[in-house]
Amino acid sequence: MFRLALPIYVELLTAVVAVGVIDLLWVAGLGEAAIAAVTVATTVEYLAYGLFLAVPTGVTVLVGRRDGNAPLAPVIRTGWLLWALFSAAIAIPGVLLREPLAALFTDDPGPTADFFLITLAGLPVYFAQTVVDGVLKGKGDTRTPMRHALVCNVLVVVLDPLFIYGLGLGVQGAAVATVLARAVTLAISLPRLHGVSAPGAGRVPRELLATGLPMSGDFLARALAGMVLVELVSGFGTAQVAGYGIGQKIMLAGVMVFYALRQAAMIRTARAEPTGSPLWAGLGAGAAVAVVLNLVAAPAAALFTDDTAAAVGFLRWMTLYLVPFGGLIAVGGALQASGRGSRLLAATSAGFAVQLPLAYALSSWLGVTGVWISMAAGAAVSLAGALAPRGSAPARARGRAPRSTRTAAGPRSGR
Repeated sequence: MFRLALPIYVELLTAVVAVGVIDLLWVAGLGEAAIAAVTVATTVEYLAYGLFLAVPTGVTVLVGRRDGNAPLAPVIRTGWLLWALFSAAIAIPGVLLREPLAALFTDDPGPTADFFLITLAGLPVYFAQTVVDGVLKGKGDTRTPMRHALVCNVLVVVLDPLFIYGLGLGVQGAAVATVLARAVTLAISLPRLHGVSAPGAGRVPRELLATGLPMSGDFLARALAGMVLVELVSGFGTAQVAGYGIGQKIMLAGVMVFYALRQAAMIRTARAEPTGSPLWAGLGAGAAVAVVLNLVAAPAAALFTDDTAAAVGFLRWMTLYLVPFGGLIAVGGALQASGRGSRLLAATSAGFAVQLPLAYALSSWLGVTGVWISMAAGAAVSLAGALAPRGSAPARARGRAPRSTRTAAGPRSGR
């Protein structure tokens, strides 16, 4: 599980760095409007990917179930069909509405709208790469998608200064460089799909979407809940909002471990391969990440600000949150691949139904600390919901595929 998860962790981390950090560092010299444009674009792209996430997730799970047992061509063909539909439905309105969209996030929407013109038009390239990587992950290959992410990062590092300063394109140059880097990476990766799929007829759009939509819903629910928390924390002053933002960025490096375990559990469960216990792996990873973050909280926060109190306080309290959250995210991969994704979404929703009212109640009594405690309570409720006996989550988490899949597949030899 951890050997499979390690390349995924590197891939996830580098994918975040490519857009969220490299572009930001290169445009920093262009002023606050340019920095705001990249920051807002990263947020919007994050939400757009949440809408599309159902497709690569469904592709990964169905390829894993069919690999060696049934033709992969119908799954891959359906993946590309849904890619075209989702890309048009998200990118075209985004480009047409880029100016009012930018005005929602900043008082100076011009540079942000210019950035959106390139990045939103380039979303189909980004989405296509996730489909390619989804197929490879379904076949149990997590190292190749990691290499794709690293290649893209190297290209962004090289192309950013060329387009931003060398060609004088300014903030739009960062967007062009990122989209071009992704396009080159996609051109490199597409040939890897040749020969992957055996001939086969039929389409599986309903099955693919039914498999992937709960993961997309979970992703979007977390994004929306995060926005609510930002609004609540903002009531305690700018310093607390800054501390929350800095703490989240630092914590992200650790949280990516959980999502890497989720994908590893999802892949192995779909392929009817043993996963050990995703629950204990997630809980253990949560404890380890909590310890590391406590150790590095002060020096890491000092890299971003001289006033580290708010960020350090946030990271200290996150010890209560990270352990159940790690278990929940890891178990979610097994639930998703075994046909219980809706249970994960229900558990996540139940957690937020407890967390958000509790955040408002406790914050009026304990201040911002009440918000951090509510996050831990919400994660614990979600984990309990995911493990409730009716969902048979513990049995599913041992890597068993649905009965129909196991019967069709038979034993997998040599794996």
